[in-house]
Amino acid sequence: MINDNIHISREVLDEAKRQISEATGLPPERMLMSGTHTHSSVSARWKNPLQPEKEFTEYQQFVAHRIADGVRCAINNLQPAKIAWGTVDLPGQVFCRRWFMKPGTELFNPFGEPELVKMNPGNRPDLLKPASPVDPQIGFFALETAEGRPMALLANYSLHYVGGTGPNHISADYFAMFADRIQELLGADRLDPPFVAAMSNGTSGNINNNDYSVPREKRKPYEQMRLVADQCAQAVFQEYKGLVWHDWVPLGVRQRELELGVRKPTPAQLEHARKILAEPARPDKFPHERNYAERAIQHMESPDTVRVVLQAVRIGDLGISAIPFEVFSDIGLELKARNPFKPSFTIELANGGYGYLPAPEQHKQGGYETWLGTNKVEIQASLKIVDALLEMFAELK
Repeated sequence: MINDNIHISREVLDEAKRQISEATGLPPERMLMSGTHTHSSVSARWKNPLQPEKEFTEYQQFVAHRIADGVRCAINNLQPAKIAWGTVDLPGQVFCRRWFMKPGTELFNPFGEPELVKMNPGNRPDLLKPASPVDPQIGFFALETAEGRPMALLANYSLHYVGGTGPNHISADYFAMFADRIQELLGADRLDPPFVAAMSNGTSGNINNNDYSVPREKRKPYEQMRLVADQCAQAVFQEYKGLVWHDWVPLGVRQRELELGVRKPTPAQLEHARKILAEPARPDKFPHERNYAERAIQHMESPDTVRVVLQAVRIGDLGISAIPFEVFSDIGLELKARNPFKPSFTIELANGGYGYLPAPEQHKQGGYETWLGTNKVEIQASLKIVDALLEMFAELK
């Protein structure tokens, strides 16, 4: 289940799974739910994702119930199907948003600590080079009826979001536009039951749609979203024509809860935060200094550990990872390289959302995604997550 929401807390998705299981008997560990992370959306997460509150908000209750409705609707429309999967590269729309700057450029985090990279630097003369590789591959699988009528398609692209709406608009971004466009290209409009398409968010915590090496072209509201969605849909459609369809494939899923340490401020960071908050009239000397001082205190008061849900899914030779973070592209590429299933892809912000997941080497570089409060768990978390997922895929193999 792919949801157009910027963040959904694990407990909200757990409640949706509970409702589905109660109504249908489908085990919760057989359900994978994620958010697209559209930035022109609203959030269904707690104020502190590390510390659930006692009661759901009215909106969180609504989200859980509507997810449950959607899954029950799908179960009520079950019928025999054929399945196929494929991949296609679309390199022109994914760019690393973290840049090394030329020597002499001063960069600091909110605690006054020096850094090597800057997130979203814009087009400027002191850019040196992107800090990470991108993953240009769109992975997808599709379902057709026994007679060859399109039923559903799930795609995955490692692109954070596109943006560019009108002021104060709520939008499902290019994710929904892709679903609409691939439906048009497949001639699958107004079918009964309806054709269902979705674009899931791949490992894009450090990736966006801006090439900072050149000046950005101005676009009208929604124009860039439509352009990206159309290019993604056209690429998938061309690959779709040559798919090999299967009447039967082995299926499997493994789910594991992994306990991770919650990141805590260093003594120096804690002292800095308390000093900032004790001087309410003092202007920020470093980026977002006061905001992250508050986050440092929040982390100090949060539990010492958090348990996160990881999933490994097998559909024939296709492997799908599910991780509840905004995952860096480097980690997604490593999972693809080491996964025994080929092809494979990762759905991020799945079964919850706990902030950014950089690898340890990116923590050494610094940058927004590594800041305490943006990154919420131990620095070694990505290594533990990759190991756990590969163990689960080995079991499925």
